[in-house]
Amino acid sequence: MAAPYPAPVHRLRVAAAQLDLVVGDLAGNAERVLAAYAEAAAAGCDLVAFPELAVTGYPPEDLLLRPAFVAEARRRLDEIASATGTTAAVVGFPEVDGACFNSAAVLAHGRIQGVYRKHLLPNYAVFDEERYFEPWPDDGPLFAVGGVPVAVTVCEDAWSPTGPVVTQARAGAALVVNVNASPYSAGRLAEREAMLAGRARAAGVPIVYVNLVGGQDELVFDGGSLVVDATGAVVARARQFTEDLLVVDLEVAPAGPVALPLVTVTGPREADPARPTRPAPPARIEPVLPPVHEVYEALVLGTRDYVTKNGFTDVLVGLSGGVDSSLVAAVAVDALGADHVHGVLMPSRFSSDHSVGDAELLVANLGIRATTVPIEPAHAAFLAMLADSFAGLEPGLAEENLQARIRGTILMTMSNKFGWMVLTTANKSETATGYSTLYGDMAGGYAVIKDVPKLLVYALCEDRNARAGRALIPEAVITKPPSAELRPGQLDRDSLPDYAELDPIVEGYVELDRSIADLVAAGHDPDVVRRVAGLVDRNEYKRRQAAPGVRVSPKAFGKDRRLPITNRWPG
Repeated sequence: MAAPYPAPVHRLRVAAAQLDLVVGDLAGNAERVLAAYAEAAAAGCDLVAFPELAVTGYPPEDLLLRPAFVAEARRRLDEIASATGTTAAVVGFPEVDGACFNSAAVLAHGRIQGVYRKHLLPNYAVFDEERYFEPWPDDGPLFAVGGVPVAVTVCEDAWSPTGPVVTQARAGAALVVNVNASPYSAGRLAEREAMLAGRARAAGVPIVYVNLVGGQDELVFDGGSLVVDATGAVVARARQFTEDLLVVDLEVAPAGPVALPLVTVTGPREADPARPTRPAPPARIEPVLPPVHEVYEALVLGTRDYVTKNGFTDVLVGLSGGVDSSLVAAVAVDALGADHVHGVLMPSRFSSDHSVGDAELLVANLGIRATTVPIEPAHAAFLAMLADSFAGLEPGLAEENLQARIRGTILMTMSNKFGWMVLTTANKSETATGYSTLYGDMAGGYAVIKDVPKLLVYALCEDRNARAGRALIPEAVITKPPSAELRPGQLDRDSLPDYAELDPIVEGYVELDRSIADLVAAGHDPDVVRRVAGLVDRNEYKRRQAAPGVRVSPKAFGKDRRLPITNRWPG
């Protein structure tokens, strides 16, 4: 039934509370929501919006199949609601009403005033929402906040041009609030801004977009919450990769009668003489980080949250003097602090003096603690133990990989002894082609750069040095030819195409799902393409046994890309 439009209020103070929440920590998440709510209320906000599924954290995955978990989430939502006053709060939670819905509750005056249920359920890339939730078919209700009809939507609802945002505005909404858990990938913030600008122009109303921030397993949520006006212009932007409360005064232009159910949450501010006059908050549009720096901050946040949310304080990194381990160590220091990062140098008979020296210089530059554990005694012992079995055979890959496996054993043994997490150091180029050793340099708890191609590794090191104003990562590490140093004179290019050729092929084959024919047609060498595609396909079994790591591309190995190990498709 159509409801009359309430007395217009043309200025609404809203806040986007981007929080770093923990999946399953329902009590802790409720505390963080309540603390941010108190801050928004003290700032005189009419409304504060929290991320998608804020009560449970995102994504809760199969925890949603446990009735006790969903019931406790509802109890925590009630607890949050009971603490609310005249500032309305939009809080995401899983709602069970026959089926399970991805919902957002509107809270005020000590209770739940109403609920919006998500319409569009993403079921692509890292998302599996159709496994857990049912979609909701209608656009309502709207919520009168400060006398203004406000529409609530959840994440994917705003991404579709045929989703509810435009129809809600046509039905009388003067403002749309969109609550999100949108994972980071390079360039994603620009995509969001372009999408929101188009949606706001089509709807003719401002949109408040609040995003989750923090690391959750392989996913990183980058924050960057936004407010766009009815023309699509960005009028406020929160910081990236950190918690933030973004407060903004919005001019709204009520357009006419409301054609959806309208729930009155709070009345017009002018009708409440007890509420003080509020000075306007300063306009705040936080700058967007440059592309390479943005990826670095994603690695830092993902590493910090994975380590600390899983109960660790310290990490171990095997330092070879190479660019990959150097970058991982620098990220770890920025994530956890130098006192919590421990380097281990494990030279072999094939380690060059300059590699050991480069690793020692890195240790000094980063200010971390390090120890040296030569692997020669163990290597010699293993070769002696295997001498009879390998009699008459030329040394080869098995002997090379043995060194990596000895190093992996050392790192994991030290991890057991001291309770420190091992960070692995393989990049995406190596992970794609299997240029890493199972149970060797793949052994560990978290793979910091598993989604970072080799050329980007170099760019990240150069950017970190530029921001430090000195060669924090030694220049020799960046300029010398990469090598695993598992045999005399070994270089990566002996086993792999040049990275300038390899990385675009991996991107096309892995991230863009291009076929071998597509890549050849794009100008790549046919023999190289077939070779790389074969390496990628044959090494799926390795990746299934690899540690999780930070996702920074649109398609990472892991939850994004699920191919059969036993597979005869020729590419």
